[in-house]
Amino acid sequence: MPEIPDLDAFSKNLTKNLRGARLETLVAHKRAKATPSVAAIKKLLTGKKLLRVFREGKQLRFEFENKHLLGVHLMLHGEFRWEEHKKPTYVVFTFGFAKKPPLWLTDFHFKANIFLDPEPASSPDVLDKKVNFRFWKKVFGSPKAVKTLLMDQDIVRGMGNAYTDEILYEAGIAPDSIASGVPDNKIRDLMKAIPKVFNNASKEISKNEPDIIGGKYRAFMKVHNSKKDKTQTGYAIKKKSVGGRKSYYTEEQVLYK
Repeated sequence: MPEIPDLDAFSKNLTKNLRGARLETLVAHKRAKATPSVAAIKKLLTGKKLLRVFREGKQLRFEFENKHLLGVHLMLHGEFRWEEHKKPTYVVFTFGFAKKPPLWLTDFHFKANIFLDPEPASSPDVLDKKVNFRFWKKVFGSPKAVKTLLMDQDIVRGMGNAYTDEILYEAGIAPDSIASGVPDNKIRDLMKAIPKVFNNASKEISKNEPDIIGGKYRAFMKVHNSKKDKTQTGYAIKKKSVGGRKSYYTEEQVLYK
């Protein structure tokens, strides 16, 4: 599933290429999921200029000139693509913007979906200033595994499986640590690791995939990387299930109980 650095890159490039363009057509596959109906969305957005695309948690928002927002959830396998001469397979939605090549949203599971004017979320984005030490201290009062809490979108939005592993590695905390056992100094290390890991990822993606609007570039990842057996410090990369998710970690990370 695309995570914060991926979605930030997608939104930046989609905005760069589509800002000011009018939506002329919206075509949906018969298995496509839209709320409300595709017809209702088309009625409100057809002919309207796109102002920008931005990330909201683990989703995208297309903001139009009439103040309506089109939410997009890519789910596990959704990808935006545009190619002028070749239509890809498994197209869920086709967005036709004036004087632009078709923008296709593909997903071979047909789970990617769109929705109009989503309600504001009750939980904060992980990069929100509200997510401070007091916030984390309260969250870490739980007897649950640290990774499980970090990925709970009802607590904090934006954390996905791969980058949670990278952040916990950077902070030196084992993914299956009991949250209430993590000392304050390590909570602060986690707080520092979150923007550090995301910022570094954004730089790597921008450098290696400057025009990306779909897929994932993760060759730079230190532990959540199936092509690596060891970290740069020489520790073996291990795998285990935490909360039903495959987690990558090393013995460098302390297990708190």
